[in-house]
Amino acid sequence: MAIRAIPSKLSKIQILRAQNLSARPWLVHGFSTRIHGNLGFTPHASRAEVERNRSAFVRQLGAFPKNKRPSLITLRQIHSDVIHCVDSPRDHQLAGDGLITATPGLLLAIQTADCLPVILVDTKHRAVGVFHAGWRGTVRRIVEKGIGEMFRCFGTRPRDLKAAIGPGIQGCCYEVGEEIRIKFESQFAYAASLFHEVKESDPVREKYPLLFLTARAPGHGELPAKIFLDLVEANRQQLLAAGVPSKNIEASPLCTNCHPELLFSYRAEKGKTGRMMAVAGIRMI
Repeated sequence: MAIRAIPSKLSKIQILRAQNLSARPWLVHGFSTRIHGNLGFTPHASRAEVERNRSAFVRQLGAFPKNKRPSLITLRQIHSDVIHCVDSPRDHQLAGDGLITATPGLLLAIQTADCLPVILVDTKHRAVGVFHAGWRGTVRRIVEKGIGEMFRCFGTRPRDLKAAIGPGIQGCCYEVGEEIRIKFESQFAYAASLFHEVKESDPVREKYPLLFLTARAPGHGELPAKIFLDLVEANRQQLLAAGVPSKNIEASPLCTNCHPELLFSYRAEKGKTGRMMAVAGIRMI
């Protein structure tokens, strides 16, 4: 299953939405793209511009009456497993990487530029959660813990959850070091299935192999293999392990590193980039 682009009724700008979440009339959700502009207060951004972009994005969701603007709740994200349950607007920004609520009128938001945004929706108790899942949050099981927090706060059962994994860096491009593979192997029995290796090629070595002969077996030096992590599959496995049915999980195929024309990518743009938002909330009546 794939997250599809649905043109906003208010403009030509597209908001990415998950098919498995779109049939819920009480639910507000969406994933921004580069077209919406930078939605994060990054070092290279003007605060006024970011605030304008955020306001425009919320309006383009088309989910709230003009006289009932939602409260946008964001986090100071710290690549953690810290999750906050919120039931009212905050006068100060919380630190963490997950937000959950069952209160109408609160629009929960996670910012990303390669890391995965994950939205969870409890269809029985009308509760939502958003999570920032980079490799650090993933190895700390933030999505699994998010389900636990939704059970603690709202009585959520995994079988009642719909999950949407938004655009992020995919296994084709997410090169990591051996130390990260070791961290995953220490936590997950299925860790080996999350990584694949690609041997580097060197045209000079291939054309002049004698230049690279050594005294040690096998007689020539080999380039180290590149290691790639499938972060989407890692989070899907956590959802399954927590009891979310496979048919209830939807993941975007869009890779941020492959599509910098559409999505912000920290890696593709060497750190000088904006931030997208994944948002979820409950409509005000």
